[in-house]
Amino acid sequence: MNLRLIHLFVLFLAHTAFAEPVAIWPEGKMPDKGAKEPESDLPPKGDGVQRITNISRPTLTIFPAPKTNAPAPAMIVCPGGGYSYVVYDKEGTEIAAWLNQHGITALVLKYRTPNNRTGALQDLQRSLRLARAHAAEWNVDPKRLGAIGFSAGGNLAAKASSLFEPPAYPALDDVDQQSCRPDFAVLVYPAYLDDKAGHVSPDLNLAANIPPTLIIHSEDDKTYVPGSKLYHAALEAAKVPHEFKLYTTGGHGYALRCEREAKAWPDHALEWLKKNGMR
Repeated sequence: MNLRLIHLFVLFLAHTAFAEPVAIWPEGKMPDKGAKEPESDLPPKGDGVQRITNISRPTLTIFPAPKTNAPAPAMIVCPGGGYSYVVYDKEGTEIAAWLNQHGITALVLKYRTPNNRTGALQDLQRSLRLARAHAAEWNVDPKRLGAIGFSAGGNLAAKASSLFEPPAYPALDDVDQQSCRPDFAVLVYPAYLDDKAGHVSPDLNLAANIPPTLIIHSEDDKTYVPGSKLYHAALEAAKVPHEFKLYTTGGHGYALRCEREAKAWPDHALEWLKKNGMR
């Protein structure tokens, strides 16, 4: 484990004692479906990664930034896992500790799985609205609320950036009077952005008021980098403020554990956030 991860692990332990998951939906009011089986961790693969599947009770776990006089910027953290499970630590709580280190409140989303893309988008939209509705209580700035996603979570963040009008579910209560559009999005090795036929995926609305977006990818992620290139070109054509950081090496699924060229992505992401007034 490198020094960055050791430091983040210490921060994570310090925060975990105070991190309580918040149910996203009122009891009995969650739209659409949950999983057929009980929630569980998948069997370990020997890589020290937690993979949670059969999620029917989606939650947000809040990791607050160090206290300041002003409300902190905040990010909903969307782990990956191919929409079959969520990689809860490597692409969730470890990211939260890193964001906290840089003055950003993190809200780690455990969205519905497996194979429930509609439910996952509803969960993220509700999470954005919850964060705005509880902005004063959670000490977050409701006008600097973004989404960061990894792999399938990157796809989810891209959807939230373009499919907010109309929202993915009907309003349930006062929380749903809040906007479900993120103020910015960071897509880290995002998956499923193309239709495998040379076009941006049709479930992304390029005519929407897409917020400033950072796309992070590497050339050696052969399966998914074509989608990022197409999405970058589409955002450019639509004149959406964005940046595409393309590294030569990095592969897929590294989060903060990369040892190749893409290991520079956290510093580049922080620079981009600062440049866009989000930290």
